[in-house]
Amino acid sequence: MNLLVIAFKSLKQRALSSSLTALSVALGIMLVVSVLVVNSVVDNTFNQRSVGVSLLIGPRGSDLGNVLSAVYRIGKPAENMPWRVLTEDLPRAANKLSRTDDPSRIIEWAIPMTMGDVTQEGSFPVLGTTPKYFKMEYASGKKFRMKGELPVNSFDAVIGSQVARENGWDIGSQFSLIHGGADGHVHDEKFTVVGMLAPTGTANDRTVFVNIEGFFLISGHEKPPEEAIQRLQDFGYKVTAEQEAVIREAAGGHDDHGHEGHGHGDHAGHDHGSHAPHPIPDDLKEVSFILVRTKSPTASIMLAAELNEGMRAQAVNPIIVISRLMKLFVGNTRKLLLFLTALIVVVAGIGIFVSIYNSMSDRKREIAIMRALGASRVTVFTIILGESLLLCLGGGLLGLVMGHGLVVVAAPFIESQAGIMVNPWSFDVMELVLFPVLIGMATLVGFLPGLTAYRTDVADSLND
Repeated sequence: MNLLVIAFKSLKQRALSSSLTALSVALGIMLVVSVLVVNSVVDNTFNQRSVGVSLLIGPRGSDLGNVLSAVYRIGKPAENMPWRVLTEDLPRAANKLSRTDDPSRIIEWAIPMTMGDVTQEGSFPVLGTTPKYFKMEYASGKKFRMKGELPVNSFDAVIGSQVARENGWDIGSQFSLIHGGADGHVHDEKFTVVGMLAPTGTANDRTVFVNIEGFFLISGHEKPPEEAIQRLQDFGYKVTAEQEAVIREAAGGHDDHGHEGHGHGDHAGHDHGSHAPHPIPDDLKEVSFILVRTKSPTASIMLAAELNEGMRAQAVNPIIVISRLMKLFVGNTRKLLLFLTALIVVVAGIGIFVSIYNSMSDRKREIAIMRALGASRVTVFTIILGESLLLCLGGGLLGLVMGHGLVVVAAPFIESQAGIMVNPWSFDVMELVLFPVLIGMATLVGFLPGLTAYRTDVADSLND
């Protein structure tokens, strides 16, 4: 008879004790697998969103704060930048590097973003941008899939999958924005949903995208002339008397734009107003961030250095910033969690040792009979090691299934609370290490009890 079969039958005789011992191993492995899967999800989440973006241009201050706000929609921008950063500074820097008057030799595309408001229903972050945003890759090799249309008209909006699910919105739904956050003023303007994004597993799922022109047309979003002029001067721009007069005149002509723009007058298929909203002049506009894709990595480094020479804005590579965050915080947290779960597995291994070792005194007669029937010392030793191996590997397989099962149960909660899509059956390479480790632990755990069985005196045990 196969020695592993004998070991299995021996474990069946102590079914309750063996089951509890294997369960302790399974619980330990379950926690290890859960930590590995969740860590893999977090790692992908914090890295995939920056793919395709060479530079993030934002206000001077914390580069990490800018990346968290712009890429992950965590927090708000410290301040906004004048629109001239997009229309003047960025092209000027690119032209200087290329020594031409064609910024497209350096820059593939530049996408402006405005932030600060939230939806009245659900308090989801609102991001004003252009249709180009939905043509970029949100992850490596992954592009947005959308039901409906792009937000080409002023009061068009596209919503993420989580927003659609939690608010129950669909194509044609209308909503209002809250100025500056949950405690701010509710704007009168209504936006209409024209597109819905398929799930991406990124912050885009819990974001509402509006046409950036419509964002500017909202009453209160344009800068008062005094503030606009001061902001331009703070960023180092010269404002001539003629330009100042133009700004004041333009601001005066847009005091009532919010009333004229309430009805989506330029939205095809929607007759909400008889007047098209007046455009906002550039000097009254602000931009929170600019996403830039350069033609080459070298161009990205040189462009960032050129932009950072002045005091107007700050250009950073999002991937570098997030990698630093992962290394300093997430990486250490992962190590701590893996260390704690490894301790649990070690405790489970000690439990197996105690269980088998304590059973040896009750099994001396059984071992002696086996020896009397012709089993060698090595055979008895191997059977005990086999029992330890079966308990460890059986518990390990059960723990592997339980670990992924735990993530299956937790995945909907994680998605609803954090907006992160979790694939519970994703496999981490580190899981391959578990079973060699379990085999090694089984060998160590079973060695001493096996040695005890090896040294069992047949005559004394039969007499007892």
